[in-house]
Amino acid sequence: MERKRRKAFVEQEYCVSCGCCVKECPVSAIQIVKGIMAEIDRQICVGCGKCAKECPASIITIREVVA
Repeated sequence: MERKRRKAFVEQEYCVSCGCCVKECPVSAIQIVKGIMAEIDRQICVGCGKCAKECPASIITIREVVA
């Protein structure tokens, strides 16, 4: 049986690298790469949704993925 887990995804082409999501992530799964976009380490991400709620541009979504 496949397990589904929730993970965060960033629409990187619209990210302005404000860093709000980085500060909000309780497991430090997000970093700003080269000062231009947020990147989420999906191995660490727990899918809590705090980053998506905090994103002022609303470009972070939480999706189910097969683990």
